[in-house]
Amino acid sequence: MKSDIRVCSAWRDRHDRPVYSLSETCPECGAATENSAPAPYNPEDPHGEYRRARKRRLAEEPE
Repeated sequence: MKSDIRVCSAWRDRHDRPVYSLSETCPECGAATENSAPAPYNPEDPHGEYRRARKRRLAEEPE
């Protein structure tokens, strides 16, 4: 899933705070922008199986 909101890739060096944009370039400094959202999960997550099993156990417990 791709996010439309992008952030300046050089904001740490050139700006006081993140600069967000919808374009491929930063409106303030002209640097390239990158996707601002982190990946939703890591497909190589070594503990994913255990987290999902715990989540299933908690969902099955009576309240």
